[in-house]
Amino acid sequence: MQKLTLIQSRAVPLPAENIDTDQIIPARFLKSIDRKGFGENLFRDWRFNIHTGEPNAEFVLNNPGYSGEILVAGNNFGCGSSREHAAWSLTDYGFKVIISSYFADIFKGNALNNGLLPVKVSEAFLKDILKGITENPEAEIAVDVEQQSISFNGKTETFELDSYKKICLLNGYDDIDFLISKKQAIKQFELKTQKYEQQLF
Repeated sequence: MQKLTLIQSRAVPLPAENIDTDQIIPARFLKSIDRKGFGENLFRDWRFNIHTGEPNAEFVLNNPGYSGEILVAGNNFGCGSSREHAAWSLTDYGFKVIISSYFADIFKGNALNNGLLPVKVSEAFLKDILKGITENPEAEIAVDVEQQSISFNGKTETFELDSYKKICLLNGYDDIDFLISKKQAIKQFELKTQKYEQQLF
């Protein structure tokens, strides 16, 4: 996974609330265990006309005025089923950060496991961000993983982040990478344990 330290980027506003995982990546596309390629069908039924397959010009991801590595969504993002593919599709599309005032717990876990940072902010700050980037698509948001802070338009809030997942994000680790990084410490522990057992017997 890529290291996430400081993300400073333009953002895409998606103010809809209760966006569930079936809207993020419809169930009919869950046919692969390879994480690549899911970005093509991110928000498929919103991005494209279901009957013709043509892009929906009114949907924000089809608006060339908006771009960036940050998605700003309405309250209760990622509710619904527990499919990990939702996180895969968002990262494959190019998002590194999702901002909302609330995340479904399972989605939050899946996101962090896949190098996608869910940043929970206050409802007031979320409204300010959505209003600001809608009025000025070139406005940038700064997310500092080390400081656990998010800044926009002169305002800053801090966000909660599990200490273990913070280490993983800062270093680009998944769970296996983290264990490998502790290889030397594990060997030293094993040697110490072996010496202790030899003393006992």
